Amino acid sequence: MARLQPARPDAPSYVDFPFQTDWNGRTATTDASGHVRDLLEQILFTAPGERVNRPSFGSGIHHAIFRPNNELLAETVRVTAEAALQQWLGHLIELVSLNLEAEDNRLIIEVVFTLRNQTEPQTVKFERAL
Repeated sequence: MARLQPARPDAPSYVDFPFQTDWNGRTATTDASGHVRDLLEQILFTAPGERVNRPSFGSGIHHAIFRPNNELLAETVRVTAEAALQQWLGHLIELVSLNLEAEDNRLIIEVVFTLRNQTEPQTVKFERAL
């Protein structure tokens, strides 16, 4: 969700993902928690090898989309996604839990984390059609 202004005048703002413009025609920005949500989405849904200069960036969740749904596959995907989040965002967040659920043609991912400078956990849910 793009914000018009930072909550505080001295608060940092980040380019919103996916890239978009705000009502003024300027680059849309987000606050720190929105930025972390954007980073989570990028890591979870980027395939390793997709970024030229960072071949290990990503989680590999895309590999699970066309495979038969079973507990072993779900646990394998969860562990690799958790490792990717810890590798790329370990300096910003502490991962509390990562839950993956495949329902019919939807993949539901729930990430519970705390920001390193805060104590209250945050929950982010992503849903993608398979």
